Amino acid sequence: METKKYTIKDVAKLAGVSKGTVDRVLHKRGKVSEKALKKVNKVLKELEFEPNPIARNLKNNKIYRICVLLPDSNIDPYWIPARNGIKSATKEFKPFGVLVDEYLYHPREKDSFMEIAKEAIDSKPDVMLMAPLFHNESIMIYKVCQEHNILMALFNNYIDSIDGELFIGQDLVQCGRIGANLIHKMVGGKSKIAIVHINKEPHMQLKENGFKNYFSEHSNIEHELITQCFNTGTQTDFEDELPRLLDTHKDIKAIFVTNSKAHRLVEELDKLNFECTVVGFDLLEKNIEYLKAGKIDFLLHQKPKRQAYLGVGYLAEYFLFGKSIPSQKLLPIDIITSENVKYHVK
Repeated sequence: METKKYTIKDVAKLAGVSKGTVDRVLHKRGKVSEKALKKVNKVLKELEFEPNPIARNLKNNKIYRICVLLPDSNIDPYWIPARNGIKSATKEFKPFGVLVDEYLYHPREKDSFMEIAKEAIDSKPDVMLMAPLFHNESIMIYKVCQEHNILMALFNNYIDSIDGELFIGQDLVQCGRIGANLIHKMVGGKSKIAIVHINKEPHMQLKENGFKNYFSEHSNIEHELITQCFNTGTQTDFEDELPRLLDTHKDIKAIFVTNSKAHRLVEELDKLNFECTVVGFDLLEKNIEYLKAGKIDFLLHQKPKRQAYLGVGYLAEYFLFGKSIPSQKLLPIDIITSENVKYHVK
């Protein structure tokens, strides 16, 4: 049975007052006599009346602006799904007066991040949804947003100094622990395991911490852990440093790559005819290729599309419906194998 949708006109008729009086009661503005207030509130309670915030928003021609600050996907393809998520949310909420603008920065240049962030702030948005790769600079931008009364929300990377704001992503420490658990199950016994950072960013340290914590909490496990950083900005780094690492530690049994660039490591391992267990992150096309070929054993899916979509969605619903914004929304951590990857790729 369909429930009747009541309007302000219906409430006014039943309460014996004008539509203007009902509007003033609903929005707590203007003077209303005590008698009229009681009548209107009685009818509102009986009808369980809920005003339509979208209709009110359209009537008032109110526009809300969300600026999304994220790395350029033309430079780092990891961000392609995130931009797709933003486009989906933009299309969904635009008819209701929520406008979303993307501001893209270079993922390895702090100056680019600061410059593009200031452009976004100068456009005077209602909220900044940010994927923060640079820790200190992100805190600086957060403080500027506070000064300009711009709401701040984060996705993908968490910064503890920006506490109390919306964060959508995954528990990065737990991601590291899951990686450690998978590798331990693969290599067993006492083995040498490498933690590899490629173009290291601050949030990757959280994954390393989780990885190490897992083994430190299991005193019966005696793996030897080695940490190595590579910079793919220069090919010589891989060409020189990876052979040196493998010459020094010929008995490495597994490698945990803390970001989406496991495919870059595997490309170099192939050149050196070196085989080991590899666990990495994210469903990039090249990662999936190597997963299917058995050269990457597991990928942990960080859901960048879902993160970005939910970020815009929560903010849009806050403006349109007055819904509260959660301080933190942690997404499940999916373990992807060659056998189930087809169900996660669309």
